[in-house]
Amino acid sequence: MSEFETYREERGHDHPDAEEYVELAEDLRDAVAGEVRFDEYSQVLYATDGSIYQARPAGAVFPRNVEDVQAAVRVAEKHGVPILARGAGSSLAGQAVGPGCVVLDMTVYMDEILDIRPDEQRARVQPGVVQDHFDEYAGQWGLKFAPDPASSNRATIGGGMGNNSTGAHSVRYGITDAYTEELKVVLSDGSLIHTREVVLDSPEYEEIVSKDDREAAIYETVRGLVEEHEEEIETRYPELKRNVSGYNLDRVIYENDDGERVINLSKLLVGSESSLGVIVEAEISLVTLPEETSLALYCFDDLIDALRAVPEALEFEPSAVELMDSEVFRLARDNEEFAQYEEPIPDGTEASIMLEFDSELHEDLEEPIRETNAHFVEEGDAFDVLEAYSEDDQARMWKLRKAAIPLLMSLEGDPKPYPFIEDATVPPEELAEYVQEFMEILEDHDTSAAYFAHAGSGTLHIRPILNLKEDGDIQKMLSIADDVTDLVKERHGSFSGEHGDGLARTQFNRKMYGEDLWEAFLEIKETFDPDWRMNPGKVVFQEDDPTDMRENLRYGAEYSSVEPQTKLDFSKEGGFSQLVELCNGCGTCRQTDDVMCPTYRGSKDEIETTRGRANMLRAAISGEIDEEEMYSKQFQEEVLDLCVGCKGCKNDCPTGVDMAKLKTEVKHQYHERESPSLRTRVFANIDQLSWLGSKLAPLSNVGPKLPGSRKVMEKAVGIASDRKLPPFESESLTEWYAERGSRISEEEADRKVLLFPDTFTNYSYPDPGKAAIRVLEAAGVHVRIPDDYAPSGRAAYSTGRLDLAEERARTNVETFIPYIDDDWEIVAIEPSDAVVFQDEYRDILPGEETDRIAEHSYGVMEYLDTHRLIDDLTDAGRLIDAGGSLTYHGHCHQKATAKDHHAVGVLRRAGYDVDPLDSGCCGMAGSFGYEAEHYDLSKSIASILFEKIDRSDGEEVVAPGASCRSQIGDRDGRSENPPHPIEKVEAVLAP
Repeated sequence: MSEFETYREERGHDHPDAEEYVELAEDLRDAVAGEVRFDEYSQVLYATDGSIYQARPAGAVFPRNVEDVQAAVRVAEKHGVPILARGAGSSLAGQAVGPGCVVLDMTVYMDEILDIRPDEQRARVQPGVVQDHFDEYAGQWGLKFAPDPASSNRATIGGGMGNNSTGAHSVRYGITDAYTEELKVVLSDGSLIHTREVVLDSPEYEEIVSKDDREAAIYETVRGLVEEHEEEIETRYPELKRNVSGYNLDRVIYENDDGERVINLSKLLVGSESSLGVIVEAEISLVTLPEETSLALYCFDDLIDALRAVPEALEFEPSAVELMDSEVFRLARDNEEFAQYEEPIPDGTEASIMLEFDSELHEDLEEPIRETNAHFVEEGDAFDVLEAYSEDDQARMWKLRKAAIPLLMSLEGDPKPYPFIEDATVPPEELAEYVQEFMEILEDHDTSAAYFAHAGSGTLHIRPILNLKEDGDIQKMLSIADDVTDLVKERHGSFSGEHGDGLARTQFNRKMYGEDLWEAFLEIKETFDPDWRMNPGKVVFQEDDPTDMRENLRYGAEYSSVEPQTKLDFSKEGGFSQLVELCNGCGTCRQTDDVMCPTYRGSKDEIETTRGRANMLRAAISGEIDEEEMYSKQFQEEVLDLCVGCKGCKNDCPTGVDMAKLKTEVKHQYHERESPSLRTRVFANIDQLSWLGSKLAPLSNVGPKLPGSRKVMEKAVGIASDRKLPPFESESLTEWYAERGSRISEEEADRKVLLFPDTFTNYSYPDPGKAAIRVLEAAGVHVRIPDDYAPSGRAAYSTGRLDLAEERARTNVETFIPYIDDDWEIVAIEPSDAVVFQDEYRDILPGEETDRIAEHSYGVMEYLDTHRLIDDLTDAGRLIDAGGSLTYHGHCHQKATAKDHHAVGVLRRAGYDVDPLDSGCCGMAGSFGYEAEHYDLSKSIASILFEKIDRSDGEEVVAPGASCRSQIGDRDGRSENPPHPIEKVEAVLAP
């Protein structure tokens, strides 16, 4: 049983199967070892993917092995229900959406790398392996799986095979089918076949076709159709690096390296979108990793000139050719996160092409750039070039290129740039004329789009801006798609060069391939799947049930949502519902780098992704489920309580879905209906409890150590008995300061700081506060701790006690403003308190005064870095040589607000060698890790951090967050918490 399955069972809520699927669900539970979920929540969670579509499945099955897949398929066959195999659900054309389907989620258990043979450059994998995880593993032998979709940090290899995925380097490597050598596939009758190269008319081939079974029929049918339609295949299939429309009849029979004519059904199954069978194992071929790369970005004052340069660029053997237009640059320029990457782009750049060169094709990586500079700048239409040779500089260019989709999808309001013809592909030499004609189509339909992506292979991601909540724009979508597919056909292109057919483009395959090949597709489908149960309606459709791109839309003319009255200010997001609807389903929250989403990493359950929570909220506000369900105890515990409020999604989500804010608002509304629990009240008022604990110390530290006391505490309050509690200091930081006073007077000080004494620093861990005061004073800063402050409100905010958070925010605003008027700045030792001043106060108390507080508030390391005080200390000879190396774990809230880098910079300039971990939440998340029902998940999340710490070469761990230090200090074998970074700065202050 999975961790989440155990958790929700312990909560004791009912999860009845959907009424029409009760018998199906019961039979599946009898047949498979994995979990079976057919309740309403699970149906909502698996109703969408990364596309514009939505359709409720029957339910979801989480197979543990091949036998589970076979059993599930046979049970579904018995009940006449369709099957849909799913990876990360990041598909953009609706391949992973199927009404009434049994969804097989292959990511939870079937995610093992079974074998790798570096000398052969081969590997065997299960379908649920995330591509980046595989590449990281294969990288130790200098190998990788060649296709590199932008979603590779969460997309699975199996999902990529279903889609026939590729990415920016298809110019160099091609697409997935070229690297899929063998497959094990479960057919619609539950039988298992092994596809591989089989020499035609060999004894092996004759043995296969001699049997009276489905596998034999498939081989004979496919061979017969390919040979019968050889001329039509030659004529109809476009000569492109990328074509993922229809079935791969042009690739299934070929001459192998030994000169033998072979049939390999693996090539046909790749790109079939699980409409022919379920892939349960794959043998893949690998490529070597180039040791080095270089980039050159050429700037043009006209988009069409840039496009005309693309086929010329291919002559210089690049490994990637990417295009961006002025709209991408404009949006990046106006975006706080991406502006830094756009800054080097020269004024007047209407479009750019970015060329990458690698060391496997070019011995001297500067040489091809010298040649392209001469061709495009000195002799051509480019007016400037940006060159990048270091990893960091290249990463910044790629960051700008990959920002295109998130920037476009974060447009405010209902009109959005939707994907439905966004990956049509034409020969690169046709691009310029194709785009000119595409522009005319958009103009005829009174809309616009941005132009970017994989120009080198003829694929541009062009997303027309439409409002799919209006019937007129839904019809316009079909009209645009009809005109564009006509245009692509005229230009000898493919309707899909990357993202597949799905619900968006299947209806156009007949137009692309003609009646003869369409009939061949139908015959292939009916041979593999006579009852049309494998993801029906994808790639092909039945005449009496045609696929229509206007059906099963996530939003549609009938869609409406309730805009709830909110305590927090959602005006900058366009309202509560607009923030919920920003989630486009791309699944970035399933990634395992950056911050988002820690609970998903700990559990691997869809409901614990930002996408899952957003889907549940949207279902409630749109009436798909009862609106009041959002305020039920079950919804709170299973959907919202497992969000740790790390804020990672605010930064890492491509569209900026701030789930922490949404959760807090809904928790507040829930508390308005249901009185908060004792534990909620305790944690919201943790400052008062800590004050009392400090006054009673050391006696207050003895009580929890008495035999049985922690069990009583767990039963009475819900605080985990196995969790180490923070100690109370008898002398608080404020008391220490009051007795000590300031060592730098206002008159002699260069700057004035109001140091905020957060709860943990004040009453439990005062050493970081003392270190901060000493370092600031060494830098010539006058420091004062205020007398008339309130707790920051962070604890109240995180528990959904917004009335209390507002009260505390108001007190602090009134306290801080006079200081700010007198040129003081606010500095916090605890990152979450610094961020609540910088961010959440604006939502709690919007207005000019809170804006001023946000602008004048800092974390202590941020303050030292922003004002270059550490440099002043170095220049004044106030620092001794540190030596030593540190492993730095940053705080989620500072990562989410782009503040985390300051500590690393300060520590390095203080003389330390710093390894900043690419880590997410530690799993404590304030009160979360203390809560009994969340303790196991908290430790599971922490184990991910501990693995990163163990791999680091740092001699000592440092972390600015008190919760993070507690989690690391609570690790088995540790006796104390690691230091705050400011303590390491104090350690190198000269006497």
